[in-house]
Amino acid sequence: MGAGAGRRRRTPGVSAERATSTTTLTKMRLGRIASPDGVAFVSIEGDGADAVCKEIAEHPFGTPTFTGRTWPLADVRLLAPILASKVVAMGENYAAHAEEMGGVAPEDPVIFLKPNTAIVGPDVPIQLPADAFPVHHEGELAIVIGRPCKDVPASRAAENILGYTIANDVSARDQQRKDGQWMRAKSHDTFCPVGPWIETAIDPSDLELRTEVNGEVRQRSRTSLMVHDVGAIVEWVSAVMTLLPGDLILTGTPEGVGPIEHGDTVSITVEGIGILTNPVVRKGKS
Repeated sequence: MGAGAGRRRRTPGVSAERATSTTTLTKMRLGRIASPDGVAFVSIEGDGADAVCKEIAEHPFGTPTFTGRTWPLADVRLLAPILASKVVAMGENYAAHAEEMGGVAPEDPVIFLKPNTAIVGPDVPIQLPADAFPVHHEGELAIVIGRPCKDVPASRAAENILGYTIANDVSARDQQRKDGQWMRAKSHDTFCPVGPWIETAIDPSDLELRTEVNGEVRQRSRTSLMVHDVGAIVEWVSAVMTLLPGDLILTGTPEGVGPIEHGDTVSITVEGIGILTNPVVRKGKS
């Protein structure tokens, strides 16, 4: 759930370039794949039919080392790009979304957790519970944490960020209303699609975010409209809990959320990252 009509929180006393750089020294597109040889973290180089996956030894944190094995991207399956110990999500971080939901954003950030068992990768079906109506899409920019951190000031947030990816904070609205809190509504298995990969060297301060359902544009906004920017988000969350490498922070959704149903296809595009696409199925339907 996103929104925000309160005072805008921007990282003070630091340039945009410094505030949004990442800990990775070189520009990389990091992914996780399934190939005939098993599951691996990779660096994805090139575009389109020429894209190649270069296997990373062990994990992508710090300065990755490579095994020498490569695969054409067309010959492997993209998985969720990271293994997160937890998913922290921002609520009410775009003003227009707050308005469409009938409220305003509180002055301080609102955070909640989604379990890592909700994470799925590109092209994996979002499975709607048989008795949940309506279920909404929520396209979001996601922060990927790069090192263990706690009590991080906003001006040093970038030092602890591996990069950025795309997420869909799928939400069962009837359960959200009935429960009075968001845990059950947002925690079903498959309710956190993530991907297609992690971009390590983009400036997240003003990216276009677009969500389409069956080719129809539902959401179109820019990350510059977030009430609390990336630095402020990392500062707030890390004051509450220790963040570990691979943890995801979903930064909130803009206006235009709406229902998804059996047979739909949801595609979320974030400028500079790519497209995350997932089909939708409802349990009990064939």
